[in-house]
Amino acid sequence: MSTIRILFLGDIVGEPGRKAVIEQLPILKQAEALDFIIVNGENSAGGKGITPKIAIDLLRAGAAVITTGDHVWDQPEIVDYFPTEPRLLRPINYPADTPGNGSVVLETAKGRVAVMQAQGRSFIQPPLENPYIVAEQEAERLRADGIGPIIMDFHAETTSEKIAMGRMLDGKVSVVLGTHTHVQTADDTIFPGGTGYLTDAGMCGPEESVLGRNIESVVWRFKSGMPTRFPIAKGPVRLCGAIMDVDMETGKCLALKRLSMLLAERE
Repeated sequence: MSTIRILFLGDIVGEPGRKAVIEQLPILKQAEALDFIIVNGENSAGGKGITPKIAIDLLRAGAAVITTGDHVWDQPEIVDYFPTEPRLLRPINYPADTPGNGSVVLETAKGRVAVMQAQGRSFIQPPLENPYIVAEQEAERLRADGIGPIIMDFHAETTSEKIAMGRMLDGKVSVVLGTHTHVQTADDTIFPGGTGYLTDAGMCGPEESVLGRNIESVVWRFKSGMPTRFPIAKGPVRLCGAIMDVDMETGKCLALKRLSMLLAERE
């Protein structure tokens, strides 16, 4: 049996998150014998979106694919970059004429691996095409093309929306990982059809924060109801995600474990 070991890291938040990820990817690759790395970079540019330079830096550090989410277009220069870099994904349920792609197939030393991403519609903007229909169709297309490992990032707000997606795709993709809410859940499992699942992979960002943002600013906003800026927090960074072992032939997830690493603060 040929298996591939895949790392997925949740939403990278700001400069602290991206610096930590860039520093740790080579270390994790060796320590965990990783074959393939996926990161969600949609909050990597000051907490909003991603720039071409950041995407290039993450790819050079070892990421094979970068996923995004509802903040994908927050940095204007990324629009023209998307058609030039197929390894940077935007949600697949955008209209067909939107720049970029929602899935990619890459060759590895062990064979082809597919990554796809969709965005939910509950309490999240903008409301896109129905993600269930689009994701199911894409999963079936990829499987018909003979691809075993298919990893899906479902960027959505509600737990029910994510769980329903995972259950619908059970046996059709290898793993469904939720992103967007920045808090790692403890429901990692493998469904009966062989699909690994985690409602939210968590974030890669400052530990002492509110979802990566300065605590005092967010608390003031909730107490006062008044608008304010939410600067990225400082201090030690926690990397969150999951490591998966997937059968190259059947595409079934053989193992899935959560990753949560608190890194020592730099001097």
